[in-house]
Amino acid sequence: MDKHGYHECRNRRREMGVMPQFVWLETEEEVRSAFPVMRELRTHLDEETYVALVREAQEKEGYKLAALYDQDKMVAVVGFMPMITLYNGRFIWVCDLVTTSAERSKGYGKALLSHVHEWAKEQGYGIVSLSSGLQRVDAHRFYEEKMEYQKVSYVFLKRLSI
Repeated sequence: MDKHGYHECRNRRREMGVMPQFVWLETEEEVRSAFPVMRELRTHLDEETYVALVREAQEKEGYKLAALYDQDKMVAVVGFMPMITLYNGRFIWVCDLVTTSAERSKGYGKALLSHVHEWAKEQGYGIVSLSSGLQRVDAHRFYEEKMEYQKVSYVFLKRLSI
């Protein structure tokens, strides 16, 4: 058992036939249903902007949005997309990963990101990459210690006046 009791709980739930369920969010209604969870990560977005950006990214960039449900309750969301760069070649970029604050440290983020890893392998991608805000120390620990990600670069941003 880990320090949060997740494995024991997961095993008990499996015995009862109740496991978190991975669901693709494709329609506008499904995308909209994830906004309350995504809002915890992307606090600067209102619902209409969020839906418009997701729909555009789905259509133009191959962005995939998925949720993890536990007992019919959405507990985590991930957004990712295939990319090609000269540095990584063909890879998956995780744009968004968030577990609701009330459900953190229960293994949901790990389960969702692991599902992305499996999807990536099935599609022939050998790398999954992401960035994380400098202030998200707990997330960094999660990526490095629980998910075995390597810190390989910094991401720089310059806002342009347009």
